[in-house]
Amino acid sequence: MPIQTRVTLLEGDITKVQVDAIVNAANTSLLGGGGVDGAIHRAAGRELLAECRILGGCPTGEARITGGYRLPAKHVIHTVGPVWTGGNHQEPELLANCYRNSLRLACEHRVRTIAFPAISCGVYGYPIDEAAQIAVHETFAFLKQNELPESVVFVCFGREIYAAYRRKLGEAGNQ
Repeated sequence: MPIQTRVTLLEGDITKVQVDAIVNAANTSLLGGGGVDGAIHRAAGRELLAECRILGGCPTGEARITGGYRLPAKHVIHTVGPVWTGGNHQEPELLANCYRNSLRLACEHRVRTIAFPAISCGVYGYPIDEAAQIAVHETFAFLKQNELPESVVFVCFGREIYAAYRRKLGEAGNQ
């Protein structure tokens, strides 16, 4: 199956998507916060917070997996994106690691379908076009080498992010 057919784009609320796992753009404590992180914690319920407390946090660029609890997804993969400070503090590599490590964890747990938010594009301030380029590149590179996940959905909250991901997916499909 061509890589392009395994990747889709959706504008909306990641907490409502019917997939095996959703990715949470978490902070290093994993204990909830604003943006997508807060929305996922609210939708999943306090059981998610209880499991996250046991994990003891997560460094930037790494990923951890928990149950999905009250979410439609069976799993939540928490990854901590970099805060944008101009691009000279390993931000691109750390963001790429978020996608690599989340996809690796999904593969290890036999996740067939996964949804990603636009990691680091909210309060962490990562430039949207650059973040979308990294997300698409890393996802396509991983899928070329792995059968799982079978399907990846980029779930974009807002028109600007959706448009950036649509452009980058279009560019990737023409290569």
